[in-house]
Amino acid sequence: MPSHPPPSIELEFARRYDQEHARVCGEPRPAGLGARLTLWRTARLVRHALKVAGEPGLILDVACGAGRYWPVLAEHGNRVILAADPSQEMLQHAQTHHPASLMKRVKTFHSSAFDIGLSANAVDSIICMQLFAHVARGEDRLALLGEFYRVSRDSVIVATRVKSFFKIGGALAEEAGMSALVNKVQLEAEFKQAGFEVLGHQDFLPGFVSARVYVLRKQG
Repeated sequence: MPSHPPPSIELEFARRYDQEHARVCGEPRPAGLGARLTLWRTARLVRHALKVAGEPGLILDVACGAGRYWPVLAEHGNRVILAADPSQEMLQHAQTHHPASLMKRVKTFHSSAFDIGLSANAVDSIICMQLFAHVARGEDRLALLGEFYRVSRDSVIVATRVKSFFKIGGALAEEAGMSALVNKVQLEAEFKQAGFEVLGHQDFLPGFVSARVYVLRKQG
């Protein structure tokens, strides 16, 4: 992991996320059909990934934003949820964005994804459904994966975009919050270099949309 984590990646991601979240929160009507379908499909991907990961009991949501996936994470009654984000303002907003019953299950803290304020092997699993997909450079992805390897005891769940798909459906991928297209072979080689094996993956819309969720397990 680099001694100075690249904050510009997180700052740009946080800026874009804050703008999009503010727009959605300001909509006078409920989200459109496309957005609702995207949320429904993504929730299914997260549920499946958690099952593949062995239903981890202590999980860390990295770059959590307003906690889009906390309701899904909380479906497992015994799960303890930690959530970290580089934006203190977004963490404060998240407190008002969810019911109190859910927030009792979530412990939030301010932290960079590149330098998580937890000890080694602190959690059973890490989930990163937004930031990782915005990281375009391989060395920065490796820095993130290295920190995830340090903090997770067992597994990591990441969402990304891979190049080996038709271009149709790109708008849906953007709605899902994805941006940086990555070569599949290169990406999976980076997973291996960082010390992970691929347990499985699922695609947002197989054959059409480039968004993909990987489940990784630490080796050694």
